[in-house]
Amino acid sequence: MTTPRTARPTLVVTRRLPAAVEQRLAQEFDARLSVDDHALSTAELQAALTSADALLPTVTDRLSAQVLQVEPLRTKILANFGVGFNHIDVTAAKARGLVVTNTPDVLTDDTADDAVMLMLMVARRAGEGERHVRAGAWTGWRPTQLLGTKVSGKTLGLIGMGRIGRAVARRAHHGFGMRVIFHDPYPPPAELVAELGAEAKRTVEDVLREADFVSLHSPATPETHHLINAARLELMKPTAFLINTARGDIEREPQVSPELLTMENVVLLPHLGSATQETRVAMGLRALENLKAFFSGAAPRDRVV
Repeated sequence: MTTPRTARPTLVVTRRLPAAVEQRLAQEFDARLSVDDHALSTAELQAALTSADALLPTVTDRLSAQVLQVEPLRTKILANFGVGFNHIDVTAAKARGLVVTNTPDVLTDDTADDAVMLMLMVARRAGEGERHVRAGAWTGWRPTQLLGTKVSGKTLGLIGMGRIGRAVARRAHHGFGMRVIFHDPYPPPAELVAELGAEAKRTVEDVLREADFVSLHSPATPETHHLINAARLELMKPTAFLINTARGDIEREPQVSPELLTMENVVLLPHLGSATQETRVAMGLRALENLKAFFSGAAPRDRVV
């Protein structure tokens, strides 16, 4: 008599992922992949929670307490695709017995590169120059055309000194010879700060007053909501630049203030911090490993709840 094969856990994947990731997920699970890559509605998320053993959500999936109150809840794990999980009500998830994991570490370098790219673009007016050329307005070199600001040797102020903040500090200090100052209520070890040539400041305001470039690397929390307000902008040097590659919630992503669209001295990009083929595949495989560990009875490597 043939022993029946144990059914594989069912998994709902909310958005399209790189093909290599989707293939692996389909091999390991009864995976319901996204066909048209649309953001799931509340009703669709709740349908997934009642019909699948696991959910692989992304930043576009708002898993609020209301969404998680669905009955009967079948899902046992939310294997988030991304390091940030502020779109998930983790308190409600824990109350419902859900395990929540994320994908840290693998996107640190790409996001740090993104921050440096923005710093260079805004300082050297690259966005303006690119638009000037595309408009057919550039007629040749002039000594005073699109004069920007030198980056090397300037002071970089970091608000937040976690993994990504430290990676930016390393690039800035060792690559551009920048002086690095920072504020973080939970600073890294002193030896690491020394290695990065960084100097801690007591308050956010202290950083804003001194920095030529301010780069945000804070989590999305009630304390960081509207982190950079009018009063704090007033503290910055008139010649300083503000770089934001932090959580989208800090700046109301995906909404864009209409005023920003009219400003030539602003560089605007979509959510590209981890947008390389290598990193998005690595994020997917990290989520896969968390799922495999959970369903094998082991502790997921990246459990946050």
